[in-house]
Amino acid sequence: MSDSLKAQITDAMKDAMRARDKDRLGCIRLIQSEIKRIEVDERIELEDERVLQILDKMVKQRRDSATQYRDADRPELAEQEEFEIGVIETFMPAKLSEDEIAAIIDAAISETGASSMQQMGAVIGKVRPQVQGRADMGQVSQQVKAKLA
Repeated sequence: MSDSLKAQITDAMKDAMRARDKDRLGCIRLIQSEIKRIEVDERIELEDERVLQILDKMVKQRRDSATQYRDADRPELAEQEEFEIGVIETFMPAKLSEDEIAAIIDAAISETGASSMQQMGAVIGKVRPQVQGRADMGQVSQQVKAKLA
C-alpha cells in the first residue's frame, strides 16, 4: 500500500467533489475532521494503524445509532447511518472470515500461554493489532472468552 490511508481519504474527497456527490462528500469530511481533531489535540501526525482505529470507532458509533434509530421507528435516520458506514468501510481493509479470526486467536493463546480468563488481556493485546478494522472487537473478545473458559 504505497498511499497512506489519509491520502486515500483526501483523494476520495476530491473525487466526491468532482462527482458532486454531496452525501459521500459530507461523510468523508466527517472522517477527515475526526482525524484532524485528534492530530491537533495530540499534536501528532496519525499513522495508518491509528486512522484505522478511528474508522473502526466511527463505524461502531454509526451501528449503535442505526440500531437506536430503528428501535425509535426512524428508518430514514438509520439509513443515513448505514450509508455512512458503507462510505467509511471503503477505506478499511477486507473483513476477516470466522476461520481467520479463530486462527489468529488460537495463535495468540498459544503465544501467550494463556489458559484462563485472567490472561484474556494478554491475548486481546496480541489479537487487536491483527484484526483492527477487519473484525468487530466485541465479537472477537467473545470468541477469546469462549476459548479461555
